[in-house]
Amino acid sequence: MTKAPVAICCGEPAGVGPEVAAKAWASLRHDVTMLWIGDPRHLPDGTPQVGIDDPAQAASVCPDALPVLRHDFAAPATLGTATLTNAQGVVDVIARAVELAHNGAVSAICTAPIHKKVLIDGAGFAYPGHTEYLEALTHAPRAVMMLASDALRVVPTTIHIAIADVPRILTPDLLRHTIEITAQGLRDQFGITTPRIAVAGLNPHAGEGGAMGQEELAWIAPLIAEIRAEGIEVSGPWPADTLFHAAARATYDAAVCMYHDQALIPIKTLDFDRGVNVTLGLPIIRTSPDHGTAFDIAGQGIANPTSMIEAIKLAAAMADR
Repeated sequence: MTKAPVAICCGEPAGVGPEVAAKAWASLRHDVTMLWIGDPRHLPDGTPQVGIDDPAQAASVCPDALPVLRHDFAAPATLGTATLTNAQGVVDVIARAVELAHNGAVSAICTAPIHKKVLIDGAGFAYPGHTEYLEALTHAPRAVMMLASDALRVVPTTIHIAIADVPRILTPDLLRHTIEITAQGLRDQFGITTPRIAVAGLNPHAGEGGAMGQEELAWIAPLIAEIRAEGIEVSGPWPADTLFHAAARATYDAAVCMYHDQALIPIKTLDFDRGVNVTLGLPIIRTSPDHGTAFDIAGQGIANPTSMIEAIKLAAAMADR
């Protein structure tokens, strides 16, 4: 077991977050010390749980019951239907977990899914998603979202923005920082001494020599060559449509992509249930399952906990390193 517990943030209480957290605890309770932060009313009925006042108490109760660091919400959860009433509680739990991680009381945080529109409408949430909020909470210069599984690791350079905005937001500075943070994260948190990074092109066929776009010739390829000369093992730009078959995946440790769907479609196709969201570039460790709130199945007891299990396992492994 990890010395300090992994903290699980409750996420949207009307979704499947509490259910998959309880199932993950049941699966990992003898291997990983963990605690859950949230309102005990939101856990599935019958979940063995013990209230704790200090994360240090988690190790003594974790194998027998889920340690709960109580954080009262405004209202019970209506499973399958998010209410604005509980939005502020969701935001506050994330901030509380980050503070605990900063103080060393927990070794890592694993965040259950949130519903961004509910947080915006109910709590004035000013961020596109978890990644950007964690970046602000930790005062990190720049955070990077990685999706990781045994089959593939991908990093989108631009994340939660419209496709129409990608060419404007995608800059040499942003791509450079994404590649550098990815390389550092692979070394420090994944234990890969000399990480190999492949970079996808922005345009079809990576521009095909300028016939389908100029960005690759104008600045993407020169930037990659510059970074490679500085000592990072990076290659590209490669056509995205040939970057994710088995033979290609064997040549790199992570693929840096240009926009959200270019990165997430391959990993969700290859390993939907086991994908884990990892935030690189933070002074703390954060993972999360790679799925949403799943309101349509909340409360039915059928939510698949595999991604949450993998997220907790990866957080613990990263903390141990």
